[in-house]
Amino acid sequence: MKLAVIPARGGSKRIPRKNIKNFCGKPMIAWSIEAALQSGCFDRVIVSTDDQEIADISQELGASVPFLRPAELSGDYVGTIPVIKHAIDWFRERGEVAEYVCCLYATAPFVKSADIKIGLSLLTDSGADYAFSATSYGFPIQRAIRLTDSGRVEMAYPENFNVRSQDLEEMYHDAGQFYWGNAGAWLQERTVFSPASVPVILPRHRVQDIDTNEDWERAERMFTAGLAMEEIDSEGFFPG
Repeated sequence: MKLAVIPARGGSKRIPRKNIKNFCGKPMIAWSIEAALQSGCFDRVIVSTDDQEIADISQELGASVPFLRPAELSGDYVGTIPVIKHAIDWFRERGEVAEYVCCLYATAPFVKSADIKIGLSLLTDSGADYAFSATSYGFPIQRAIRLTDSGRVEMAYPENFNVRSQDLEEMYHDAGQFYWGNAGAWLQERTVFSPASVPVILPRHRVQDIDTNEDWERAERMFTAGLAMEEIDSEGFFPG
């Protein structure tokens, strides 16, 4: 079985009810559910939540909510891997054994079904533990600066002061959209960010963390601009 698990607890603090707040005309979680269903990759698309309202909305959108997540897995400091492990174990105890499992975040409106498909292909072809979405930094992190206690600045890596940007290694970060893994990796709680993982590289304009109200506003502007460009492209103004 190929299983999609969308974690969506109800206790978001910085943006209350973030998982079901309206984002560009739909509950935020709708974008992830739709991408999962449209990908055709999954035998089951479930939402793991502790919140009945989120469960009801998710079911209306086409996902399954076969259980409500226990309280011990719904706190502020619970990591993603134990939540996915719980879902795998829940199905296994009922005779449904998952082979490949994709954790798809509920706050990932930029996720595309095509990228989910690429992730599955990379995972199965490479034999890796995980395949996850990533993107490049927009500025060389080797030239980062930090604020001092006195309110001034210093270079985090002063040895790179005279190194040209184009001579610095390009670095990448987690895009926070999806994480394919084989069931064994999830059950053994292996780390995602290791040489046993492969990345699905996304363009930076389709990646935005959404942790604050400022992030939310920026994401909506980016999303709206992306839809406008897709519409223009579909009308043939940008052949290619």
